[in-house]
Amino acid sequence: MSDATQHPDAEAWDADAWAKACAEDLAAERARRRGTEGPPPGTAAEELRKLVDAVADKVASLRTPLLGMGAQDAVQQFVSQAKAAVEPVIERNPQVFDHLAAAGNELLAAYRSAVEGQERRWTRGPDAPGPGGKPGGKRDEDGPGTTEHIDLD
Repeated sequence: MSDATQHPDAEAWDADAWAKACAEDLAAERARRRGTEGPPPGTAAEELRKLVDAVADKVASLRTPLLGMGAQDAVQQFVSQAKAAVEPVIERNPQVFDHLAAAGNELLAAYRSAVEGQERRWTRGPDAPGPGGKPGGKRDEDGPGTTEHIDLD
């Protein structure tokens, strides 16, 4: 006899076992990645706060004899004033920093798209069809230039 006739619900049992094994493997992989990658990044406001703290700590640790004590004190005062000015803004408007981070990502994507398009045009041969189907993408002598759509997404 075959397995299907011996166990009428063998396919359902195998599907459940497979799903359970996949879920266990996925959970183990996520746990492994959390261990190697560390905690996920926080909000943009938290990351800005960490950046300000790291810069302030680095400036505080710099002890160069070229600046002198007066200059070092001035730098310390500047850093503390900048930190004091940034903290209330972060506290009042944390969502603004998330919005600015998203806008920055969109600008980066638009820039990357424009650069990739320009690189394609630079590396394309002079006889290759360009925009408008004409070789090299040149415009007609008596007609208007070709237009080009730039995708910002």
